[in-house]
Amino acid sequence: MIYGRNPIMEALKSGREIEKLILIKNGEGSLKKIEGLARARKIPIQYVEKSALDRLAQEENTTVNHQGAAAVVSAYEYCGVEDLFCKARQKGEPPFFIILDGIEDPHNLGAILRSADGAGAHGVIIPKRRNAGLTETVAKSSAGAIEYVPVARVSNLAQTIDKLKEAGLWIGVCDMDGQTYWKADLTGPIAIVIGSEGKGVSRLVRERSDFVVSMPMEGRINSLNASNAAAILLYEINRQRKIKE
Repeated sequence: MIYGRNPIMEALKSGREIEKLILIKNGEGSLKKIEGLARARKIPIQYVEKSALDRLAQEENTTVNHQGAAAVVSAYEYCGVEDLFCKARQKGEPPFFIILDGIEDPHNLGAILRSADGAGAHGVIIPKRRNAGLTETVAKSSAGAIEYVPVARVSNLAQTIDKLKEAGLWIGVCDMDGQTYWKADLTGPIAIVIGSEGKGVSRLVRERSDFVVSMPMEGRINSLNASNAAAILLYEINRQRKIKE
């Protein structure tokens, strides 16, 4: 967390990755400038009462005067999508990526990073908005995998998927009404999309996918936790790749 108007202003000007701004409602003066810079960079802004910022600063045990502003900054650096391709080339393997569409729970993101590392994925792609970022909570939940799995953050998932398809990747979506996952061919260059538990995969992303896979549910609950679904799919991709070798 960063508190105070000047530190946040400098962080914005320097281009530092900022997950979210927290500003008091109806702020004036330099808070308006901070708000303008954040909007220009499309950084999410949450407006709260002063008492909420007071509590947040107290929970963080900071002695800094928040001055009506706080920023949630990235704990780890992001990479570019090309860096994910570089990792695949270095390992001499077809690209194997995970695309996350609306995973807002940091514990889920951390668990997915852990599975990605274990299953041999070359990286994760997340959107800048409506998705958890690389916070300390994610780092702890990943059990260290965050240090080894590159994460690219993009402005537009749909456009990124188009570029991945142009590069030769097949795009698979985990969603309802698809082919049973173990019957699908998951070998070769691939990116698998995992959506949020509540809303699933967005319409534009699903429309751009090449195929949809589903998981048969035998019980009364008709969906899995996003990180559990991701783990099953990632290891199925790993299994099919090993067989093909």
